[in-house]
Amino acid sequence: MTATAPETGTSGPGPQPPGRRERKKQRTREALIDAAFTLFAEKGFDATTVEEIADAVDVSSRTFFRYFASKEDVALTFQEEQVRAVTEMLAARPPDEPIMTALRRTVVEIARACEAGELGFDPGRFQCMLSMVKDSPTLLAGSLEHAQRKQALLTEVVARRMGLDPDADLRPHVVAAAAHCGFQAAADAADRMGGTFGSLSEAVDQAFALLEKGLNEPVRPAE
Repeated sequence: MTATAPETGTSGPGPQPPGRRERKKQRTREALIDAAFTLFAEKGFDATTVEEIADAVDVSSRTFFRYFASKEDVALTFQEEQVRAVTEMLAARPPDEPIMTALRRTVVEIARACEAGELGFDPGRFQCMLSMVKDSPTLLAGSLEHAQRKQALLTEVVARRMGLDPDADLRPHVVAAAAHCGFQAAADAADRMGGTFGSLSEAVDQAFALLEKGLNEPVRPAE
C-alpha cells in the first residue's frame, strides 16, 4: 500500500496512521492467526500445539504468548470479530426498529457474510471454527465462556437502543441472553438436523424469527 501525502488546509492533524512498530506487531499477529487456522484445518484443534503455530511463523513460543494467552485465544479470534461486527451493526440499525427485529436482521446478515466471505470475513476460517467447536470439548467450553463474557457488551448496546438502564431494568439482559441462546440453538440445529436447513444463516433466521414472534404457542396435547 502506497502512502499518500496529507491534505493541506485541514483544521487539525487528524488521526495518525500506526507507526512501523505497530504495523509489524499487527503483521505478526495476523501471521500467527493464519498459521494457526491452517494447522487447525490440517490437524484439528486438539492435535495442534502452540510450538507448531510459532514455528510456522518462525517465531518463538515466548513471542506467541505476547499476542495470545493460549491456542484457544487464537481460535476464538473469529468469534471476537463476529461479536464486534454484531454490536457495531446493531448500534447502526434504524432507531425505531423493534429490538428483536433489529437483532434478527443484524445476526442473519453477519452469518451470511461469514459464509460468503463478505464484510472482511474469511469463510474458510468460519467453517474451520464451526468444525473445531463441534469436535473439541475444550474449545466448545472456551467458546461458551467467551460468549458469556461478551453478553455484557451486547446488553449495553441493547439497553442504549431500548433507552433503558441495564443496572435498573432486566429487559436488556433478557434480550441479550435470548439472542445468544437463539444463535446457539440455530448452530446446534443446523448441525444435528442435516438437510433441514440449507445453511447456518438460514437456521439463524428461523431461530430469530421465533424470538421475534414470541414463543408462547399453544401446547398440543400428546397423542
